[in-house]
Amino acid sequence: MSSHLEQQLQNRFTLFRLWNLPNITHFFNHNAHNIQAVVGSTHIGADAELIDSLSALEIVLSFSVRLHKVDLAYCKEKVIRVTNTLDVLTDDVADTAIGLILATLKRVCEGDRFV
Repeated sequence: MSSHLEQQLQNRFTLFRLWNLPNITHFFNHNAHNIQAVVGSTHIGADAELIDSLSALEIVLSFSVRLHKVDLAYCKEKVIRVTNTLDVLTDDVADTAIGLILATLKRVCEGDRFV
């Protein structure tokens, strides 16, 4: 997650960075009933175990290309909203591909090594 996005979330919500916590089990034992949202990525999602441990969970947000880390069927069953940033990277990937094609055709890397 970008530092800008983290700062925006921190300004509006109480943000817990699970990857920085020394004891996740202890944290969940004391805070799980207060957590209403999970923000995930290609590495962090919401499986059935996490969903069950967060009794106040209302929404799962993902800024990855796919939702393979989110148990969509279980979210639907528990009536938990799921959002995704679908196609957010499409233009950037296309731009990079065209740039790589031009660099190959114009032999930019070879010229850079020569210089």
